[in-house]
Amino acid sequence: MLSPAPGDPVRPLLELQDVAVAYDGLSVVQGVSFAVEQGAIGCLLGPSGCGKTTLLRAISGFEPVIQGAILLDGQPVSRRGLTIAPEKRRIGMVFQEFSLFPHLTAYENVVFGLHNRPRTERRARGLELLELVGLKHCSQVYPHQLSGGQQQRIALARALAPNPRLLMLDEPFSSLDVELREGLAREVREILKREGTTAILVTHDQSEAFAMADEIGVMDGGFLQQWDTGYRLYHEPANRFVADFVGQGVLLAGELTAGGQVATELGLVQGPSPANGARNASVEILIRPDDVVIDPESQVQAKVVERLFRGAHFLYTLRLPSGTRILSVAPSHQAHEPGEEVGLRLDIDHVVTFDRG
Repeated sequence: MLSPAPGDPVRPLLELQDVAVAYDGLSVVQGVSFAVEQGAIGCLLGPSGCGKTTLLRAISGFEPVIQGAILLDGQPVSRRGLTIAPEKRRIGMVFQEFSLFPHLTAYENVVFGLHNRPRTERRARGLELLELVGLKHCSQVYPHQLSGGQQQRIALARALAPNPRLLMLDEPFSSLDVELREGLAREVREILKREGTTAILVTHDQSEAFAMADEIGVMDGGFLQQWDTGYRLYHEPANRFVADFVGQGVLLAGELTAGGQVATELGLVQGPSPANGARNASVEILIRPDDVVIDPESQVQAKVVERLFRGAHFLYTLRLPSGTRILSVAPSHQAHEPGEEVGLRLDIDHVVTFDRG
């Protein structure tokens, strides 16, 4: 296949066009559109019940769509009245339960789906993938002899074995210890990139999403709220839900001034860009913990309510004179006790405001 010439548009491997899915006549996913390019890793992120797993099932062919279309390699695989069978879509699946066959070795699990391939080809592919996931030395080990992280890497290798054109990962790290998840997510990302596999991750965990995905779709109430990079979701949220769901922060009341600034309890802030600016004079400005600097020289005072140790830094909960609580991160060698009064100033690079009231 010829590669597109420089400057030519790249056709996405996966494209959703205004997709809606319903159960018993009730819409649970509505008007979802996004695209994932070949070799990219997308993510559907949201709270339980937001519709992300339903959307994954529709992409995989397990649920029909009642509106819009799902395209793979530019060809429709789902639209109203058409649902191509899952086994004909060449989609691999990795689940939160590892679903390994307990009576088969790691190698036998990996090559299980390659029974129609010649033995030499099957063996070469199995050993290649075991090496790719760093477990070639465990080829003759049974699942119960592996750690949870090792079992998930074997499950990933098994899903990659038939060379799927798209890999779906449904909460693949949720059964693992919290301290393992982000590290394994980075490992899986590296494996998928080396294999050149296009993938969709479904998760409720932001750390996993940020560690693994190129682009992330935040879902709520069956709607896709924003599809963007993790950086832009954090710094340029499209609406209040995304601002609240992604990262930590508070919305602080303010007033737009004639000079284009925002007057807040913490002082004046340069006004928002037109892309995310509010229309009314009374606004709320998104304040992230890294926007709030503890400064002993500042005249603005706040009381320390809570201090959480996070290794290299503390996360402080601070109460302003109005009673509003905000968050601030500070190096852990700058320790302030609960009840202590500290000076604050704002240092914001990305100003995001929403109309108030």
